[in-house]
Amino acid sequence: MANVVPIQRTAAPGVAAKSAAASGQALFDRIDLHLIRVLHVVLTERSVSRAAIRLGMHQPAVSAALKRLRVLSGDPLLVRTGGRMVPTDAALRMVEPAASILRAAEMLFADARSFDPQTATDTFRIAASDYLDPLFLPTLVADIKRQAPGVHIEIHPLSPDSDYQAHLAQGHVDLVIGNWMEPPEDLHMARLFGDEVVSMVSRDHPAVRRGWDLDTWLAAEHIAPMPTHPGARGIIDQMLDRQGQRRNVVARCAYFGLIPDMVANSLLVLTTGRQYCERAAARLPLAILDCPAALPRLMYYQLWHARSHSSIAARWLRARTKDVAAALRTSADR
Repeated sequence: MANVVPIQRTAAPGVAAKSAAASGQALFDRIDLHLIRVLHVVLTERSVSRAAIRLGMHQPAVSAALKRLRVLSGDPLLVRTGGRMVPTDAALRMVEPAASILRAAEMLFADARSFDPQTATDTFRIAASDYLDPLFLPTLVADIKRQAPGVHIEIHPLSPDSDYQAHLAQGHVDLVIGNWMEPPEDLHMARLFGDEVVSMVSRDHPAVRRGWDLDTWLAAEHIAPMPTHPGARGIIDQMLDRQGQRRNVVARCAYFGLIPDMVANSLLVLTTGRQYCERAAARLPLAILDCPAALPRLMYYQLWHARSHSSIAARWLRARTKDVAAALRTSADR
């Protein structure tokens, strides 16, 4: 009679994978960081009593933890030899991985607890409009690098197609700096400074000689920045809307830094904050005139998301931003 070879039944690959995953999950459900710490201390001290002193635990509690570790590992871990405890071969292989896990756990929460500017290597991402005082961002970057030489800084534009609220929520930027009549309520904010609204024209503009009233100013040819996001209106136009007024905007430019040069070589009118205009007028043939619309002061803010509200590094960045704004405001008031 022919020999009968028994059929070896094996689980399907998918079933085996699920079984392995379930086994791994079961292990993670039974182990925690405290057990890893006990394991490392017991193996390095090679004594339950000394480990208990180092851990600040009662000896029976350490013994109970060691018993759990033996069950989880399937190894005695420590064995008595010649009146002393020595790690098994398997236990010796666990010492460095356990230390690595504890170091990783320490690093995981380090940023939430402390921030040392002198040794930090963080990357700070700031989105800002370019109609700020031209000295603001250069001064801020210099201040950050002076105090935290190892950090990296990215300056992102508040362009017409940017959704700064989403970028803050998703962590693409840490801080947004600009001016709003009413900053979004779902973001944290801090006011940086206010600035008087003025108009700037070429020195050859007729208004320099004749002056202007509200109607003349509204009818003049204005240039304005592109809005910060789709569907938005510039803050000057929002202010005019509230007064029931509309100016004659004939040009828009996405690059605010180029507008003063355009104004200097045309009859266009730029209406914005005095600080920006004074910096531009110091290098170009421009004149600064009062704005006859009697608009409220421009208010500049820094905005951030709840995700970074408690971060020590982010709080440090916001403090630097506030300090630079205060210093420039004091300088402008002199």
